[in-house]
Amino acid sequence: MMPAEATEPATITVIRRRVDYSEVDQMGVTYHARYLVWLDVARTEHLRTTGVTYRELEEMGLRLAVTEVQVRYRRPARYDDPVRVRVWVREIASRMVTFGYAIEHDESGVLLATATTSLAVLDATFDFARLPPAVAKRLVPIPDPVRL
Repeated sequence: MMPAEATEPATITVIRRRVDYSEVDQMGVTYHARYLVWLDVARTEHLRTTGVTYRELEEMGLRLAVTEVQVRYRRPARYDDPVRVRVWVREIASRMVTFGYAIEHDESGVLLATATTSLAVLDATFDFARLPPAVAKRLVPIPDPVRL
């Protein structure tokens, strides 16, 4: 995987990778569950580019737990395809953050999949918690750059 990049300010983060052989199924296309891993990696990098890491959140006693995932598969990604995953914040509330994603073929720009994830803010005992204002301020919601 290549380093993440962000737009200015860090409203959209992009990660790039190639589809590994271990990620394809018997039909030669990327296994559907692998997309969830890519979403997680992109979301983690987005947090990092905005100035807060999962590790720092944990040190604050906070957790972000996925409560909902929606993926729309549009075209298959195949072994050795270069892909990019773009991620942004769609919505933010005191106890919830929703991210949007566009997974694209990195050379042709063809949209392969779109997704959203909603994450609840929890404390170390897994009770609902609030995002600290300094963290919430860094997670800037933007309009979806693609139709999800």
